[in-house]
Amino acid sequence: MKSITNKQRILNFPLTRIILGLLVCFIAFIIAQQLAGKILELTSLDKNYRNLIKGLISSVAVIAAYSYFFRKYEKREITEFSNKGIGKYIITGTLIGLLLQSLTILVIVLNDGFEIVAVNPISAIIIPFTVAFTVAIFEEILIRGIIFRIIEEKLGSYISLFITAIIFGALHLANPNSTLMSGLCVGIEAGFLMGAAYIYARNLWFPIAIHFAWNFMQSGIFGAITSGNEKTSGLLTTKITGSHLITGGEFGPEATIQAIIFCVIASLILLRLSKNKLVYPYWKNK
Repeated sequence: MKSITNKQRILNFPLTRIILGLLVCFIAFIIAQQLAGKILELTSLDKNYRNLIKGLISSVAVIAAYSYFFRKYEKREITEFSNKGIGKYIITGTLIGLLLQSLTILVIVLNDGFEIVAVNPISAIIIPFTVAFTVAIFEEILIRGIIFRIIEEKLGSYISLFITAIIFGALHLANPNSTLMSGLCVGIEAGFLMGAAYIYARNLWFPIAIHFAWNFMQSGIFGAITSGNEKTSGLLTTKITGSHLITGGEFGPEATIQAIIFCVIASLILLRLSKNKLVYPYWKNK
């Protein structure tokens, strides 16, 4: 039997794979952003369109870096970015994200806390659209593609879900206007939902689509604050008032009780449909 060297053990260790994968993707994203930004500044394009193109380039760069790195490192096909069923997962994921965000806002509307101040030109959605798909692709690759996937291999789907939900919520604590409660909300609703979506589809297109649609509808259509960040332009200029429990306050609708309820229900449905796709801890497979 061929013995495994210490070097191979270190390289195959889950934490090593996670750290190296994160570094590769971060570097690819930063380099693509910088290069694309400098080149696009030489053009006469409007700033919004330059940002849109920069977002597309950096997103493609991260997907390419992830696919190339793990294909070589793990010596396997990158099925999580397979073209098989891509249309179905993107459309379905987008509809789910749209529905969940719309239901969340509907509760605010029913509580008389949502006022439309103005309807803006379609061009107003360019920035929130760019931010939504760039953030969705980058975060899903890092959290679900790298951290969740590698932890799941050893500790199983459920433990990986809890760990990555905690990580995802904790990362949002660094956002402006965040609180422990808002971080908890993001961890429960988005951490579990995106993880369940990955388990169900066994590709990243599905959680990316849900993540994108959720964020885009929130800021690009309903004009709400997203994850505590500064309000951007959107199709609607709105005023959201009322109890923080229902509106999310300065953090936005993600920090609401209804968002948790709707997203947890969706997560449980996806997990129920994924019962034959669950991975169990390594000690249960012995």
